[in-house]
Formats: sequence, structure tokens, C-alpha cells
Amino acid sequence: PRRSLASPVVNGVLCPCGSSHGSPAESSGGSGSGSGGSCGRSVCEASEQDRRLRALFQKLDVNRDGALCIHDLAVGLGRLGLHRTELDLLKIVKAGDKDLDGQLDFEEFVHYLQDHEKKLRLVFKSLDKKNDGRIDAQEIVQSLRDLGVKISEQQAEKILKSMDKNGTMTIDWNEWRDYHLLHPVENIPEIILYWKHSTIFDVGENLTVPDEFTVEERQTGMWWRHLVAGGGAGAVSRTCTAPLDRLKVLMQVHASRSNNMCIVGGFTQMLREGGPRSLWRGNGINVLKIAPESAIKFMAYEQIKRFIGTDQEMLRIHERLLAGSLAGAIAQSSIYPMEVLKTRMALRKTGQYSGMLDCAKNILAKEGMAAFYKGYIPNMLGIIPYAGIDLAVYETLKNTWLQRYAVNSADPGVFVLLACGTISSTCGQLASYPLALVRTRMQAQASVEGAPEVTMRGLFKHILKTEGAFGLYRGLAPNFMKVIPAVSISYVVYENLKMTLGVDSR
Repeated sequence: PRRSLASPVVNGVLCPCGSSHGSPAESSGGSGSGSGGSCGRSVCEASEQDRRLRALFQKLDVNRDGALCIHDLAVGLGRLGLHRTELDLLKIVKAGDKDLDGQLDFEEFVHYLQDHEKKLRLVFKSLDKKNDGRIDAQEIVQSLRDLGVKISEQQAEKILKSMDKNGTMTIDWNEWRDYHLLHPVENIPEIILYWKHSTIFDVGENLTVPDEFTVEERQTGMWWRHLVAGGGAGAVSRTCTAPLDRLKVLMQVHASRSNNMCIVGGFTQMLREGGPRSLWRGNGINVLKIAPESAIKFMAYEQIKRFIGTDQEMLRIHERLLAGSLAGAIAQSSIYPMEVLKTRMALRKTGQYSGMLDCAKNILAKEGMAAFYKGYIPNMLGIIPYAGIDLAVYETLKNTWLQRYAVNSADPGVFVLLACGTISSTCGQLASYPLALVRTRMQAQASVEGAPEVTMRGLFKHILKTEGAFGLYRGLAPNFMKVIPAVSISYVVYENLKMTLGVDSR
């Protein structure tokens, strides 16, 4: 069996009592994972810990230049009985190299060890299903099954044997850490699964990157249940927040310096013109387009993933952004005439159209097929900043939470997930809002009598000239007012629909 990292490497980092001050994850992680109790600073001073870390660093610093390069790590770890591939060593250096000079100085090395051990602590906790501070073969089988990877108990025992130092056929925290400490953990699927950027964040603009589904979810048909639950949740939340959505559209199109429409004034105007029912104009088609858009986006996303040719179960961030943006563009292109219809229906006067079909016939007869693609270019351009900023903000919030608050589990809980999803979606909307406003005005063009035909560029210039930069954010207040109720309603309906459809919650 492969020699463990415990002696002499890890013991160089550990205090005599067995706790590691080399890692904040360990020192704050409680004592329930088989580590041998924690010591106070009076017993084991910071200078002693620093000396131990320096001793380990010097053992690995083969050419004595005060920095660890790939060659140093290969030779140093080899002398300690550890043989890593060049790719593994490259990942270690890349993960810790803050100043991008291709090597790790002492501070970078310590920071890498601390950060890495924290990740190992989270994975250990998520594998330890029984919460007894030890991992056995059944827990490994179960955890891999959750990720859609099926292995036999014999294979799980093989994995155990490679890490198990005392022959108990279970691994405690020390054995787990000793084995993995200088081994790169690049993508921990268990953490990713907790932090799936969920379909429940329907804030009216369906531009988010689709969800990742595991092999098991695809094979058992759970994926379509998730999509149906997400679609149902979106339909209910959109219907509940439709009055705010209609007000947003009216403000985007009609508000100006001369016609300063406020929220109360806007609602009063709608009620006076068409009564309470008029508040839901345009909602029917807004709900109808959820199903085709979600289905097309999901299928396109899966095909694009195959085209990218990645063998990863979970895509990396830039791959998700590329695949998600392309899938979004395909879905939006397919249902775009419905977007135009939604805007026209929301802006219609009482008695102008008898329904959706009548509106579509009218547009076709008076303006031709091209009218159904008005505002298409700003709509497509808006997908990139929305999806990009949404993903980037979500990943930043996720990593911040994992670094600061994740101690015993990578599971952030419902409130943190909802908060991160809401903040990231809101930032995405804010970034693409001027493009969304220009798109809505272009879609609405023919419904304003005598309005001249304008291009996207011309409209941007006109708004900036007549109203200033503020003009590009008309209707932002009702748009943001509906975010928290929309997400909250989506979540409650989504969870209830999941239970009804028999979807296992993680």
C-alpha cells in the first residue's frame, strides 16, 4: 500500500496533541471527527506552529531558494514517499500561487495548506453520513451513488484500504487529512451539489444558466420532475407579481421627464383605465412561454455540453457560462414572438384585442412577420451580461460563504441559498436592464401611433439625449419590488411541487 503522508509531513504541521493550528478549518471545526482534542495557545504557541510549518517547507524546498516550484515538490514529496503526477503538482502550485510567479513562497504555501485542509474538512463531513467521525465503505458507496457514480462495496473497500493506516476499515479525520493534504482537490462534487444554482430563481427574466443534473437524476427521470416543479413555481410567482411586471412595462415605454410616472400613480392609472383585471394584462402569455422556453433551453444546454466535449460530470464556470448563454440564445430565439406578444398585451387598451390570437393576427396583418422580432438584437446582447454577472456574483458569494462560515458542512441551508440566488439574479438584471428597456420600447413601437422606426443605437442615443442615463433605468423600482416576493413564492411552490412529484430533496 501507498505510504501515508502522516509521518513525517503532516506531523510536521500538527501540534503534539494532534490538532492542527495550520488550518482554521480544523481549529474551528469542533472535536467530533476523530482528531485528538484541541490544544490551547498556552500549550502550543503560534511560534511553535510557525517553526513546524517552516520545517516542512524546508524539507520540500530542495534547491533552497525560499520558494517551491514543481521540481521542488516532485523531489521533496518523492523523498517523503509520496509520488504525485506533474499535473497534480501543477494544480497545487496554481491553487496557492497568489502573485502568479509560478512558485509558492512560505506565506503562499501556508495559505494553500489552510485553504486546502478546510475543503478536506467539508468533504469529510459530507461523506460522514452517520456523523460518527469515521467514514466506512457503505458511506463511500452512498455518497458516490448520490453523485450518480455506482461502485461496489469491494471497490469502496479498496479506496478505504489505500487511506486506512490502522486496519480498522474505517477512516477517521486524521487519516483522511494525512492522505489528501498535499493532493489537489479541484472540484468537489458534494459541495457543488449543495450549491446548484437552482431553477427556482424565477424573477421574470428567464436568462439564468440551466441547472446541472447528476447521472442518477437523468437516469431515474428526476430531471424532468425538477423542471416541471420549477415551471409550476415560475407560473405561480409570475401570476402573483404580474401587476408589478405590467407597471414595469408601462414605465419602460411611457415614462419620461414630461410624464413622470410613479408607482402609486401607475397603479391608479391602470385601475382607472381597465379595473382590477387589467393589472394582469400580458400575464397569460408570460406564463405560457415558461414551458417551451425551459424545455428548449434544457435540451440545447445538454447538446452544447456534448458539443464542448467535456468529460466532466460538472462543468467549470466558463464552460457553464458559454453553454448557458448559447442555450439561452437558442431558447429566446425560438419563443421570441411570444415576448413581443407579451409586451403588446401588457400595453393594450381596454377592448383593443379580444385575446392573444387576435393580437397576433392584428400584428401580422398590419406590420408583417418582422414585427415579431422587434428588439431581438438588444435581447440577445442582454443574455451575456445577465448570465455572466449572475454566475460570477453567485460563485463569489458561494466561495465567500464556504471560506468564512462553512465549518461542519458544505450545506449552506435554504436562507443562504435563496439570498445568494436573489442577489446574483438582481445584479444580473441590473447589468442588462438598459438593454431590456430598449428591447421593450422597440417591441412596443407600433402600438404608439405615429412613432418613427428607430434602431437600437438610435434609441439609446435618443434616451440619453432626452432623459440622461437615468432614462435607461425607468421601471427599475417595480422590477426590484417584485424580486423578493417572486423568489419567496417560487421557493414555497417549488418545494411543495417537488414533494407532490416525489423528488428527493438534498
